[in-house]
Amino acid sequence: MKILSEPEWRLRAGEHRERVEAELAEVVWRRDRGLKHPVDDFLFHYYNLRPSHLARWHPGIGVGLEGGQGFAGGQFHTTTGGLTTFVGGAFLAKRGGTVATAHELLSATAGRQPRFGCFGMHEWAMVYRLEPGETRHPYLKLRFAPEEVARIVEQVGCRCSHFDAFRFFTGPAKPLNLLQPTRETQRELDQPGCLHVNMDLYRWAGKLSPAVASELLFETYLLARDIREVDMRASAYDLLEWGYEPIKVETPVGRAEYVAHQREFARRAEPLRRQLLEVTTMLNSCQPSGAVVRIQG
Repeated sequence: MKILSEPEWRLRAGEHRERVEAELAEVVWRRDRGLKHPVDDFLFHYYNLRPSHLARWHPGIGVGLEGGQGFAGGQFHTTTGGLTTFVGGAFLAKRGGTVATAHELLSATAGRQPRFGCFGMHEWAMVYRLEPGETRHPYLKLRFAPEEVARIVEQVGCRCSHFDAFRFFTGPAKPLNLLQPTRETQRELDQPGCLHVNMDLYRWAGKLSPAVASELLFETYLLARDIREVDMRASAYDLLEWGYEPIKVETPVGRAEYVAHQREFARRAEPLRRQLLEVTTMLNSCQPSGAVVRIQG
């Protein structure tokens, strides 16, 4: 176990909060005013975390805090002999199913070769044969008329392997996909070249918190934010009003640009996935205990 003195962990906690609050200042400003944003809204609605969750510091499993009796966020922590630690057994007893699913999917993905041939057409398939006002983001304009969107989808083709993207395909688009992913086949199909699989590192880091160190959670958020930006730039939506140039995957040049982004995201995701697997491995080595432990102090 790594031990942090009180000055050390208080410094880390303060630096973390300052970093997060600076990065998310515009997000909070827009949310306070009810303003929509095509990238940020997804990260805080679909993944169900708030900026305050990201700013709150946790050391994670395997770290002891000296003088941590008053440490905020005391769920699943206990203090013995002046040392505050995360109780993995209590977490496992309450969230064992989440730990098992996360470990299974992260492990399967980590051992698989990345594929880069989908060209982001999943977002196009989500608006296939819809009128502009019928889309999931009706406040966003489409770059093409519905008939042209349909032609591009049919010409480029759909090769989506991720169930949580495929399930939002329109009814007419689903038969066009090369695969028919289900929740049951997710372990066999998730692969590290997929943008949504790499965005989901943020999902798992959030679900595994506070066993996951807050710095790692925030790194998965930053990766997910960059991925979501590319995801939307490569979609059929027109985001010029928000300052996002399109990645024109309807062209060979645009598809090559998209693949280059996929490769870079797969590279960035690999160490984060490995760190999350270290967390699930440590949790799985714990003996489940029946009570949710809180700091004594």
